[in-house]
Amino acid sequence: MNIGIVCYPTYGGSGVVATELGKALAERGHKVHFITYRQPFRLDSFHKNLFYHEVGSSNYPLFEYPPYETALAGKIVDVARFEGLDVVHVHYAIPHASAAFMAKQILATKGFSLPVVTTLHGTDITLVGKDETISPVVTFSIEQSDAVTTVSEWLKQETIEHFKVRKPISVIPNFIDFGRFKKLDKAHFRKAIAPDGEKVLIHTSNFRKVKRIGDAIRTFDIVRREIPAKLLLVGDGPERQSAEKLCRELGTCEHITFLGKQDAVEELLAVSDLFLMPSESESFGLAALEAMACAVPVISTNTGGLPEINRDAETGFTANVGDVETMAARALDLLRDDSKLSGFREAAYEQAWSFRIENVLPMYEAVYEQVTADVAAA
Repeated sequence: MNIGIVCYPTYGGSGVVATELGKALAERGHKVHFITYRQPFRLDSFHKNLFYHEVGSSNYPLFEYPPYETALAGKIVDVARFEGLDVVHVHYAIPHASAAFMAKQILATKGFSLPVVTTLHGTDITLVGKDETISPVVTFSIEQSDAVTTVSEWLKQETIEHFKVRKPISVIPNFIDFGRFKKLDKAHFRKAIAPDGEKVLIHTSNFRKVKRIGDAIRTFDIVRREIPAKLLLVGDGPERQSAEKLCRELGTCEHITFLGKQDAVEELLAVSDLFLMPSESESFGLAALEAMACAVPVISTNTGGLPEINRDAETGFTANVGDVETMAARALDLLRDDSKLSGFREAAYEQAWSFRIENVLPMYEAVYEQVTADVAAA
């Protein structure tokens, strides 16, 4: 098939999933066309079936803010006609689903049918989409899509309850590429991070408020007062400065390393003992799944879709949002018992294995085939 993928090209979860999905589809022989304003950061190698189409923006003085949605719709129209797209798959509702609807209507006037598949990822529904000025557009865009998917059962229910949509929604979970995320022997690397045999905890995110970086630091501070430990903070964002301030206040900066954005995060996960995810909200928790694929148990909150992947007292532990004392206690329970930690490592890996890309990819292919068949029959 000839598939268009519209996504954000940034480090966020929706962009990562969209890019990895496109790469996997290309490996299966599909032609995949990424349509976005910048090349996705994980689209970092050549493949004969992968193409990138940049969405330009107008700097006309009348526009205080360039109308990206209009430019995106126009680009979808152009790519669909010139490349002969069979389907366009948009990731994240705002503004991709509405732009795709506009493009679909324009193409229809020219006798070209373009099915639209919309995947909802999280904050496009739980945060941004609930804004009263945006909510009607989100609802309309979902209803007008030819197929809608969410990354977790929890997000599906949130979408139905808040937006009162009647459109059927399929749950297709996020996935892991085990060719990349796997347990690696990095003993020399670990020695450099924890030279005296300290336990290594890790957190990766985009450092937004919803990720509650401060809770990860406070959890770690309780842990390191009991046992020798190091914390790796991977990523960057608006909460970076406050996180640095907190570690200074706690006097724990010498035990914490701020690594910024890292492309090879799997190498850091490979030397870690526990992954911390104290988020206020997670529609799925892709970062936690990546850790589990590297055999790293997860200490997380029990919010959103996290319990669907992190099984409490099996692949890690869960706690209420903000309960750093419980998170620290659960972390210490594992870190003090190597045998127990080993069992949790194995369980985390086995759980992640069920989310491997080979299991999930056919679900999306089935959706593409269904919508193209439905449109052809209409």
